[in-house]
Amino acid sequence: MRRVITTLAILFVVVVAGMTALVLLVNPNDFRTYMVQQVAQRSGYQLELQGDLRWHVWPKLSILAGRTSLTAPGATDPVVTAENMRLDVNLWPLLSHQLSVSKVMLKNAVVRVTPESEAVTAKNAPTGPRNRSPRTSTDNGWSFRIAQLQLSDSLLIWQPAGGEAINFRDFNLNLEQNSSRVASISLDTRVSRDQQNLNLDLQGQLDAAQYPRSLKGQISKLDYQLSGADLPAEGIKGNVSLQGSWDGQTQRFDLNQLQVSANDSAFSGNASGDLLVPQQLALNLHATNLNFDRLLTTSVAGDTQTNAERASRRGPVIAEPRERPNADSPLNAMNLDLHLQADNVLWRGLALTDFRVKANDRLGLMTLETLEGHVGTGHFSVPGSVDIRQPVTQVALQPELHGIPLQPLLKALALPDALRGDLDFKGTLQGETLDLQQAKNSWQGTADVQVNKLEMGQIDPQQMLQRAVARISNRVSNDDNVSHPIDQLNASVTLNDGIMTLQNVQGGSDRLALKGAGAIDLARQSLDVTLGIQVSGWKGDDSLVNALSQQAVPLRMYGSWQNVQYSLPVDQVMRQQLQNEAKSRLNQWLDSQSPPQGQREKPHP
Repeated sequence: MRRVITTLAILFVVVVAGMTALVLLVNPNDFRTYMVQQVAQRSGYQLELQGDLRWHVWPKLSILAGRTSLTAPGATDPVVTAENMRLDVNLWPLLSHQLSVSKVMLKNAVVRVTPESEAVTAKNAPTGPRNRSPRTSTDNGWSFRIAQLQLSDSLLIWQPAGGEAINFRDFNLNLEQNSSRVASISLDTRVSRDQQNLNLDLQGQLDAAQYPRSLKGQISKLDYQLSGADLPAEGIKGNVSLQGSWDGQTQRFDLNQLQVSANDSAFSGNASGDLLVPQQLALNLHATNLNFDRLLTTSVAGDTQTNAERASRRGPVIAEPRERPNADSPLNAMNLDLHLQADNVLWRGLALTDFRVKANDRLGLMTLETLEGHVGTGHFSVPGSVDIRQPVTQVALQPELHGIPLQPLLKALALPDALRGDLDFKGTLQGETLDLQQAKNSWQGTADVQVNKLEMGQIDPQQMLQRAVARISNRVSNDDNVSHPIDQLNASVTLNDGIMTLQNVQGGSDRLALKGAGAIDLARQSLDVTLGIQVSGWKGDDSLVNALSQQAVPLRMYGSWQNVQYSLPVDQVMRQQLQNEAKSRLNQWLDSQSPPQGQREKPHP
């Protein structure tokens, strides 16, 4: 045992002595010119190293550099700047005067992916053939290989052409590359923008063997969490995985085996497109569950929450996010094709099934070719268009609904849900913005509406009329004391700046007939509707039975939704009938008291 320890100690002393001698004999500044030349030769980029290079021997043999920058040809801003850089080098190649870099580490670096940092091609510069083979290293007595790249506590500035810069802070990247140029990537960072925070944690692989002609790779895990203003209280979090490829000649990309989760929503599918101008993107997605109420802030609960709850989810007044005009939307600069199928969807508390969307965007003009699904046994279809090419969004829809349950639909639209029945609706709607409150206040449209098996909550026209008649007179009665839904009610509806006008309202059931008109003010949450009621099945005085069966009694409903008032002037109808009956009997009596025409006294000469 003593001999083993002695041998290990001797080896350790030899290694330390050898490294010390190497550090003393080899000046790292001798590699400065070589590194600059190799970077320029292989990529055209300009590497700048400020200050002296120095050795660092623990825990690995490394070269330390001061402020470092890397600039693309013709660019005004460097792609990378760092306060310090560490190069881990292999020991044995140094003995033969070779520099073999196993790892490059940058700390507190700033990486710019902006128009100012992009390479600028010189005018009249020759262009190589597109089918050329990728570059290979040439043997000139030196080798330059980087197996690992690490950025820690850095900043990535990404700015698309014509867009705003996005800062990725606390940017940590670890890239390990093998001899086949297949890299394993680990990345985590965060973005803060407009009072919203996004955290990213990515694990994946990248095959750069054919770069710059093509790239292949996969993301095995991408965890994200988004929180902040104008988002659900619990935020949005989930993960993404995919396999992808990119063609450098056509600028086309393909994403396959795409799996995305967001809260309790899950998607799968594929995507493809290109980065040429205008950009092209095609999405084909399938969702088993899609819960808009946990992805958007426009849920039913959001309409009934208190002002304090709203304020708690928004930032301070001095930090209000600026209004974003449509010109900032990326949809104005791309062509998009979307195919979405969802088995189960929850939107504002409304459960949808067999949901399908087929839509396209052409530089800001979005066309909804198909937007359909089922609610219970009912079916809906809402084709239309959304135009964001102008400063104010223009919306035009042609909804068709068949057999949609009325009560959950009214609740989803933040309207009083006292009505029950199955709704048929066909019409056109147009207005500005896709906001529901804005739609109720300022949209326009027309529609034909039919409600089957309508129940009006506590308002039962047939029972109301029967009870009113019973309170006034005992000369007539109706033995049908059971509440019945209205079999069918039809109306023509016009919407104009929050006022919904009802015309040609008519319908009824076996023993009830309705006819009327009115208006509903969606903005002020009030109504004024009058329905003429005729009920059959009366028994008793023939004259009153005929009057109640043939003459409509007006039922007027008016006032605010929270406190609906109504009037049912049955007494006026019956009083008029009694007056008519009295007049008729008086006329009959007068006629009976008059002598026959032949027996009338002749006038005196």
